Amino acid sequence: MFKLIYQIFQWIFFLLAPFILLIRGSVLLHNSYSLGPWLSIGLSVLGTSFLMLIYFSFIYDKVTGKIGSLRGRFFLMILAVGTFVGHGIFFMSGANMKTDAVAKEINEVHPILRLAVSTLVHLDDGLIVTDANRKPEDYKKMGLKSIKNSLHYQQNSGYSHALDLRVNGRSERRNYLLKSYFWLMGFNTLRHHGTGDHLHISIQSHERPNAI
Repeated sequence: MFKLIYQIFQWIFFLLAPFILLIRGSVLLHNSYSLGPWLSIGLSVLGTSFLMLIYFSFIYDKVTGKIGSLRGRFFLMILAVGTFVGHGIFFMSGANMKTDAVAKEINEVHPILRLAVSTLVHLDDGLIVTDANRKPEDYKKMGLKSIKNSLHYQQNSGYSHALDLRVNGRSERRNYLLKSYFWLMGFNTLRHHGTGDHLHISIQSHERPNAI
């Protein structure tokens, strides 16, 4: 029984490792080495493609007994991972946005954060982004005091570094898993009630490292 459980976990890790490397790697490069969003993603795509090359080569060689062209396979993996990333960043579904306004704002959010959200949608298609890019006057419209260093504002990267996710109407277990996913991927997470109960997710801003 223990051996079966161990094998199941092995397969789960085997399947999830490329996604973890892609997203966690991008966040690590951004946070620890102060790299820009696209360079961080690009390097993670290369790392993930190399891991996928190992996976594919192991399976292919076991089945056919042939080694084949590693260079050709690597370019194929880059194409596959790059397509996944590009689609996730630029083609987020409006069904996962609270309003049309949020759907328009989402492209102004940091690309790594968009990639993390779009990847999770494959497992949680009921995920709803309730807020994204903001300006100081938006807080006044909501009857709140303006926040000086909100990561919802556009940062020097050219993007806002935060978004909010819906928690109402979802089980606390599901919300806990949602928060855990982003925390494990290296994002800042905060559950608060400033504009209604929601989960605030942000990625570090290099010029405001303590802001959330």
